[in-house]
Amino acid sequence: MMSAKVYPAQSFEFQSDAIALDYILVVVALTAGSAFIMWIGEKITEYGVGNGISVVLVINIVSRIPNDLSGLYEKFVKNADNTASAVFAALIIVAVMVGMIMIVIVLNGGVRKIPVQYAKKVQGRKMVGGQTSNIPLKINTAGVIPIIFASSLLQFPTVIVQLTGYNGAGIGAEILKGLNSNNWCNPKLPQYSIGLLVYVLLVIFFAYFYTSITFNPLEVSNNIKKQGGFIPGIRPGKPTTDYLSKVLKYIIFIGACGLIIIAVIPFFFNGVFGADVSFGGTSLIIVVSVVLETVKQIESLMLVRNYKGFLND
Repeated sequence: MMSAKVYPAQSFEFQSDAIALDYILVVVALTAGSAFIMWIGEKITEYGVGNGISVVLVINIVSRIPNDLSGLYEKFVKNADNTASAVFAALIIVAVMVGMIMIVIVLNGGVRKIPVQYAKKVQGRKMVGGQTSNIPLKINTAGVIPIIFASSLLQFPTVIVQLTGYNGAGIGAEILKGLNSNNWCNPKLPQYSIGLLVYVLLVIFFAYFYTSITFNPLEVSNNIKKQGGFIPGIRPGKPTTDYLSKVLKYIIFIGACGLIIIAVIPFFFNGVFGADVSFGGTSLIIVVSVVLETVKQIESLMLVRNYKGFLND
């Protein structure tokens, strides 16, 4: 009769200590790496041009593009059935990339200008006022925040499940598969595309939610009224607040639709054609916005002949 093998208690203590040490090393490594990246970003901001952290993010995203383009070339161009198919695939890839970049540029640069007229008034012996200004309302008021919030919220259950080690089946596992963006737009598994609809609704919700926090129509209306201004055809006070709120709702919806188009295109090509790339909608918005802001800052520095960051004082 075989006897059960008995492990000494010290071996279990050693294993638990090793696991605890691994967790500590992971936490220390992530914390130290984050602190180092923040330090590099601050140095770029201080001595360079643009926001340092944004520049680091752009470099990280751009560094993965050659590998992604190589993968697309290997899968759709090099392994095509004939030359015509290879050329057609290459044209489609270039057209999609150029089209997405153009949409992002238009989305970032699109502005609805609300005209504001200031009444003339006498101050001392001078007549002041009578000027015309405008309130620029960006179409993409919330930026990339709605996509980040929506993606994070959908990934949160998956992260929790991975930490707990749950490998069950049933309706819970099906819901987790629906929340995984890799299963969206797959013709063989259309039921998982319901997660994409949830993602779209979350993007629209966070676009309105974030804009309501950052832009207050009542405060803007009061500031215009205090400065003696008014929107032509709109009475000061509550009518101006209602008008700004109405215009802002339309603008937010247009911006949210643009964000959805940019975000869904990579999911569509990944699900239908298997074109898995890392520079999705979020990455593309970050790259284009950071590049445009950096170019504007360089132009302003050159305009005022302020070369701090380029030359030593």
